[in-house]
Amino acid sequence: MSAPVPTEPSVPARVPRRQVAAWGLWDTGSSAFNAVILTFVFSVYLTDSVGKDLPGTVSANSWLGWSLGISGLFIALLAPVIGQRADGGRRKVSVGIWTAVTVASMAGLFAVRSDWHYLWLGLVLLSVGSVCFELASVSYNALLRQVSTPATIGRVSGFGWSMGYFGGIVLLLVVYVGLIAGEGGALGVSTEGGLNIRLVAVVAAVWFALFAIPLFLTVPEPPARSREVRLGIVASYKRLFLDLRDLYRNAPHTLYFLGASALFRDGLAAIFTFGAVLAVTVYGIDASDVLVFGVAANVVSALGALTAGWIDDRVGPKAVVMGSLVGLLLFGTTLGLLSGPTMFWIFGLGLCLFVGPAQASARTYMALLAPPGREAQQFGLYATTGRAVSFLAPTLVGLFTFVYGSDRAGIIGILVVLLLGLLAMWRVRPPSRDVPADPARSTTPS
Repeated sequence: MSAPVPTEPSVPARVPRRQVAAWGLWDTGSSAFNAVILTFVFSVYLTDSVGKDLPGTVSANSWLGWSLGISGLFIALLAPVIGQRADGGRRKVSVGIWTAVTVASMAGLFAVRSDWHYLWLGLVLLSVGSVCFELASVSYNALLRQVSTPATIGRVSGFGWSMGYFGGIVLLLVVYVGLIAGEGGALGVSTEGGLNIRLVAVVAAVWFALFAIPLFLTVPEPPARSREVRLGIVASYKRLFLDLRDLYRNAPHTLYFLGASALFRDGLAAIFTFGAVLAVTVYGIDASDVLVFGVAANVVSALGALTAGWIDDRVGPKAVVMGSLVGLLLFGTTLGLLSGPTMFWIFGLGLCLFVGPAQASARTYMALLAPPGREAQQFGLYATTGRAVSFLAPTLVGLFTFVYGSDRAGIIGILVVLLLGLLAMWRVRPPSRDVPADPARSTTPS
């Protein structure tokens, strides 16, 4: 028996600003996991301090990479089905459950002392947090239509991304000044056993929890679609494959976009992943200034996302994504031909100006392509396809670095992935902002 066709309530003329603000604050809170735990602070603590004296031939860096790789596999397998089960009046509940588990895993990192015996605990908690954060993001992104109208969806998405960037900036500065700089920061916290960094994890957990609360108090749960029997895990995967088949037949451009966005999102991720390394090894940026550049990069990315959201609502997300990719290729190619810290500051920040718009408008694109009532499932596929090619940019960076014997050549690998994403996006049909009135047309792009 085929699944009931989702129905969509009438689109409101406007959404209360308090709902938009509450939705964006979740992005502000989520920066605690992305910026502090996963990127700049706790992952570095795990490899450089906790796993420093790890016995054996496998380094802490390798264990971290493998553990995050395993978590990525779980995300790829679980995200579409979790999203499917969250659709139909359970999206906010899904966001709440997975956010709570993420916050708990972050708080649990306080137990990870600076001793290699605690490395496994840290890796497990970091991996669990990574999986649950991505699953929370699936249903959170699906709420984008709930807090916007067809006329404002671009700027609301850009607002959310900018709130995430600004949140990361503020929290990084707070924990750096208060707990990290010098010996234990301005608060003078003991560094024995990594206490100051363990407290950073607690602060990050509290930050995420506090900024997530407004979403659950202010944004209403989307109306449930037609009642249907709750599917088990196996039946959910069967249903997923049937939906994918129908999507291929009725809305192939959604699948084209999933593939194209997976490519260019991998390139965007590589810019942040390898940017700091290239800044030091190729352009002579002092290691102590990398965090300063990171703050500036987040500010520029946030401003770019915020501005592009308004452009998105006027010309559509495809134009913003394509324009951003062209800008990234031009600035990236120019940067690859130049040298010196000054050139890196100018053209590196120029790159960041286009990263935020590409990310925000890609989310808008996906929300507009998703059949009404199936947004969470589609964002689950969005997460899965992203994970499926997440090896590509790092592999090409390593390949070009090896072939040419130069760290600078690694930039070519990032540019190749961005170019592939641009070419793939060329044939994807722009999405319509109109919500289909006829449910039978809800999976057909205009």
